This record gives sequence, structure tokens and C-alpha cells, in this order.
Amino acid sequence: MNSGIGNKHGIRSPAWVGGAVGWGGASLPAMGEDPWSRPGLSVPGALLLVVRGPETSGPEIMEAVLPDTCGEEAGVLEAEGQQEPEARVHFRVARFIMEAGVKLGMRSIPIATACTIYHKFFCEIDLGAYDPYLVAMSSIYLAGKVEEQHLRTRDILNVSTRYFNPSSEPLELDSRFWELRDSIVQCELLLLRALRFQVSFQHPHKYLLHYLIALKNWLNRYSWQRTPISVTAWALLQDSYHGGLCLRFQPQHLAVAVLYLALQVYGVQVPAEAETEKPWWQIYAMDTEIPKALAQACPK
Repeated sequence: MNSGIGNKHGIRSPAWVGGAVGWGGASLPAMGEDPWSRPGLSVPGALLLVVRGPETSGPEIMEAVLPDTCGEEAGVLEAEGQQEPEARVHFRVARFIMEAGVKLGMRSIPIATACTIYHKFFCEIDLGAYDPYLVAMSSIYLAGKVEEQHLRTRDILNVSTRYFNPSSEPLELDSRFWELRDSIVQCELLLLRALRFQVSFQHPHKYLLHYLIALKNWLNRYSWQRTPISVTAWALLQDSYHGGLCLRFQPQHLAVAVLYLALQVYGVQVPAEAETEKPWWQIYAMDTEIPKALAQACPK
């Protein structure tokens, strides 16, 4: 990773140099100096986003959380001159967010918000600039605030540690813990700046709930009971957050799409569909036009 990576937001990737943090060769702010006053600096202080830094003998801030083989299993590594596809990296990191969120007792909406923050951040920032798992942990932390389910950074760090190292003990409250904690907090500031503080999202969950209730009353009672349409639709909706569908389509369209797919999986026909003037899914999304990508999956 280049220690001087920049982007359109003026954010530069820091790198450990001799045990300190620098931004593209710049020295740390002097005592009493306002770090925000320097050009090219995005966050105050030190301890930000350094995992796969350049070749240096300095410490790596996340080594207490991420295993030695993290890059091989979940990150972007140079192996024979090739990199792992970005979609696969984002899939694995999104899976980490979901599993960590469940272990932290997060509700479905905060987990969805964390995934959306993560995907939106890497739509703005190159994947090679920052470690995706640190961004994921900060996304969880920020999503808890946005959705009013505040989480302690210590809990996030301990859950992440056990996720990568199941046999590890809880982190001690030593200097390394505070470095890791500060890294998550500083990364949160980076997320807010990169996303321009637009971190509140509409999710498909409320639409899908409404559609399922209406469909339950519409379908034959026995068809509904013997096929897990509801469970499948919710599972498909959760899986959609492994990628960037939550950013590409409106929430009501995603809700219709996963419901349609759930019906297709079990071969359930909506009553009187052949006699109607328009497909059943247009009744749910009659306020807007279904995007072309979703219309291709639905009957004309």
C-alpha cells in the first residue's frame, strides 16, 4: 500500500514510520498544533487505519485483532501479482459485520445500516487505501449511534478478536487496547467525512413487512403455511447486503424483488394473477417505475 494514497476527498492514507504515524511522509502534528489546519490531514492525532502498511519495521495497529493470515482469507493480498476480486472482499467483510452484529446483540436495522455505511464508504474510497475490517468495525460502531443502539468499543474489539481468533482471551486494558480503540474512533471520523455525514438510510425492511402481511391475506392459507415464504424473503433481504444492492436500488424495489424471488423458489402462484391487468408486484411499487434490472427478473 502506498503511504501517500490520496483521493478526491483530500484524505491520505497514514503509515507507520518508526513507530509513529505519518501521512504520506508528513510528520505528526507538533504539540499544541491544530492537526486539522494541515493540508491533506483528515483526522487529528495518530493511530488511524494502519494494517497493511508499506514495508516497515514499525508495529501494525490491528495485529491484536486480525490474524496473520487475515489478508489471505479476507483481505486483498498480492499473490503472484494478482489481487483478490473486490466483490469477494466486500462479501467476506459484510459477512463479518453480520456475524459480529448478531454476537453484539444488534437488531436487523442497525446491522443493515452498518453494511450500507461500509459499502458506501468503499464506493467513495479505493479498497487498497484502508483496511476493510477496520472500516467494518467503525461502521458497526457508527451504525449503533445512528440507529440509537450504542455499542461499546471494547465489546466490538473483543467480538472481532474472537471472530478471527476463536481461542483468544478478551483484550486487556493496556496500551494496545487503547490504541485499537482510538483507531476505531478515528476511523469513525473518517467515515463521517468521506460520506459527508449522510449516514441515515431507508431500508427495505418496513416495506417487506408490509408486503408480506398483504400477501399473507391474499394467498391461500394452506399455501402460506406449508411454504416458508416469509423466512426465505427475510433471508434473501439479509443476503442482499453482502453487496451494493442497497445503494443501487430503492428500498421498496428491493423488498418487491426478494418477495418475488421467494415465491419463485417455492413455485407459489399469486391468486388471479393471470386475470389482472398488471403484474402483482406493480401493485406494491405503483408509486415509482421498477428499475430495469429488477423488471428483468419479474414477469411482464
